[in-house]
Amino acid sequence: MSKEQVKTRVEGGILEVIVDRPKANAIDRATSTAMGEIFTGFRDDPKLRVAVISGGGEKFFSAGWDLKAAATGEAVDGDYGIGGFGGMQELENFNKPVICAVNGICCGGGLEIALCTDIIIAAEHATFALPEIRSGTVADAASIKLPKRIPYHIAMEMLLTGRWLDAAEAHRWGFVNEIVPADQLMDRAWEIARLIESGPPLVYAAIKEVVREAENMKFHDALRKIIKSEFDTVKALYTSEDQLEGARAFAEKRDPVWKGR
Repeated sequence: MSKEQVKTRVEGGILEVIVDRPKANAIDRATSTAMGEIFTGFRDDPKLRVAVISGGGEKFFSAGWDLKAAATGEAVDGDYGIGGFGGMQELENFNKPVICAVNGICCGGGLEIALCTDIIIAAEHATFALPEIRSGTVADAASIKLPKRIPYHIAMEMLLTGRWLDAAEAHRWGFVNEIVPADQLMDRAWEIARLIESGPPLVYAAIKEVVREAENMKFHDALRKIIKSEFDTVKALYTSEDQLEGARAFAEKRDPVWKGR
């Protein structure tokens, strides 16, 4: 495998990542390792500001963990490379926005990859499920994240029964931001990516760190930490050129020019 089955394209500050492993865009250890290297590079490249991830073809976003690889002895709890499974869910200091364009079936580990992203756009024919119960495994990351993203009882039904959601229901429960016709999916994802690309990268980094770290903190503790600039990204923001540029642009009634420093 390798990076030939995880295709990338860069335009300006936008990185596009396409998992292209017919038939189901399933992810084995080598694919996950390649994805981890790609997203680490994205995180560490100051020229890149936002990423879009999708699947190859029109049927599958991703079926998740590659059961064929598992059948040959690849361990479900093995080493999936930097960033863990899919390259994002355990990647430290991952403070850049990622948009997920779900182009079809999004199940198991594929749904867990979607949960790692910040905005989810779905094609009208997209479907979602956690079928791990049928293969005798635990949807580990989804068991932690999904009940925090959608109503508890819906998340538990998905985890305990493997029930499928169509795009409309996923949108109704707030898992999906927007549904678009399949032929407009990538255009819409890129439209949002360009909007984010034009914005202040240091602010985005601060938002992502605060949201992530404050999840298990009491409100006043988290707020105090923000006010005192005890988050690294907040401290960097409030001592940056961009912070001054934002204030000057507002005062001068012009669009700011963000430099990310």
